[in-house]
Amino acid sequence: MDRDLVALLGFVLMLVLMVLRVPIGIAMGIVGVLGFGMLSTWTAAFNLLANVPLSVVTDYDLAVIPMFILMGAFASQAVMSKELFTAGRAWFGHRRGGLALASIASCAGFAAINGSSVATAATMSQVALPEMRRAGYDPGFSAGLIAAGGTLGIMIPPSVIFVLYGIMTDTDITQLFAAGVVPGLLAVVGYSIVVHLTALRYPAMLPVGEQHTWRERFSSLKNLWAVILLFMFVLGGIYGGLFTVQEAAGAGAIGTLLIGVVRGQLRSKTIRLALIDALRVSSAILLIVVGAFLFGYFLTITQFTQKAVDFLVHLPVGPYGVLALVMLGYLLLGAVMDELAMILLTVPVVFPAMVQLGLRIGNSTA
Repeated sequence: MDRDLVALLGFVLMLVLMVLRVPIGIAMGIVGVLGFGMLSTWTAAFNLLANVPLSVVTDYDLAVIPMFILMGAFASQAVMSKELFTAGRAWFGHRRGGLALASIASCAGFAAINGSSVATAATMSQVALPEMRRAGYDPGFSAGLIAAGGTLGIMIPPSVIFVLYGIMTDTDITQLFAAGVVPGLLAVVGYSIVVHLTALRYPAMLPVGEQHTWRERFSSLKNLWAVILLFMFVLGGIYGGLFTVQEAAGAGAIGTLLIGVVRGQLRSKTIRLALIDALRVSSAILLIVVGAFLFGYFLTITQFTQKAVDFLVHLPVGPYGVLALVMLGYLLLGAVMDELAMILLTVPVVFPAMVQLGLRIGNSTA
């Protein structure tokens, strides 16, 4: 059977499974194993199915994922996310749309000690969404705001996506973390501008909140020392050469646990809940990684990856034209696909193409 046709049918089947609400990790895994078996042997395909999950969950480099997730889970149970939102509400709550601005600010702060957009959105939806609902905010706008704020977990370091990208492309992860700061801050500013414009255009959607005194505002900042300390400890340790990114993730999780215990906010029950939450989120993320790896083996055997790279490189639009098309492609894919799966599937195509086109993307660690 023609390999190009098999690759096309594989993409179609994956999209059909996603429409049928099959989890994306499982959908990619099913297509990957079936496609690999059709083009190779079923014995090889089932060996792949047996070995890939084990190699993923035992990969030392990928250990950073559950560790950063655990760090965020401890921080959430230690009410650090609530403290961030409380501080934001004290400073912005008196403005029209102030709770929305507080939500964006708290999403940015929580992303700095979490590294995951999924965990950031899930945590802040429990903290900020009920408050906005009680204040009379439009439900659709509130949900969209939290979803958008959750994406800050991808850009503001430490970011799980940056770690995976660095592993896949052999790029210095510390440079990727540094590169994510400015886009993350720009996203915060952009979201805030949207909130302001929405408040001007549709004032009924974003009510005015309560006024806080200056004493209350500065008092709310006292509780943020734990978040600031963790952020400086993790990133300072990485850039100071005290530990690697993987070690920083583990150290950050332990540091968050110790701070929560010392402050009396983490007890045996809350620690157990944090471990369960971290296990649930980490399992979902690693399932996507396993599915993407299986689907990637399928694409490799069809030679789709190399053909896609050659196609992008030889487009008659120049390097920046190709870059614009890639950005448009990510915009479309982001509407139907999880960002983690999207990165894992597209980086093997996009990165070599960008390198061949002469677009510099960080320095290799090799």
